Amino acid sequence: MAALQRELVSRKGWISADQYGLSYGLARITPGTNLLAFCAAAGWFIRRWPGAFAAVAAVTVPSAVLAVILTHSYQQLRAHPAAVGAFNGIVAAAVGMMAAAAWLLIRSQAAGSSRLRPWVFVAAALILSLGFSLSPIPVLALAAITGLLWPGPGKR
Repeated sequence: MAALQRELVSRKGWISADQYGLSYGLARITPGTNLLAFCAAAGWFIRRWPGAFAAVAAVTVPSAVLAVILTHSYQQLRAHPAAVGAFNGIVAAAVGMMAAAAWLLIRSQAAGSSRLRPWVFVAAALILSLGFSLSPIPVLALAAITGLLWPGPGKR
């Protein structure tokens, strides 16, 4: 958003700072994708309806085309053993990155004097997610409730 402000307001002067602020504010309260709402509003200020349509198309059409190309490519490549190996490597890397991110989140909590609490949360979340196929939102809600009922050390 900062890059868009710099381009649209400062460099190009296509919209004023007030118009940018209004577009940004409206986009933030609009349900759905905020970036699309912002582009529609900024396009409206630049060229009214044609500008709004052009701005939204400029944001959505390239990514839609890319999604179609990647889906078609995946369909073609999934029969080749080398491609399957590459896909499996990508999945393994993504899982490793998520595990590393999770470790960074719990590391500070797991290193203190009370190591049991964070590991109970991790184990319970894994059991609920994988064992009972519970979606992330109920798991997070249950973790929040448990955290309120079982406060950490020094928070009683």
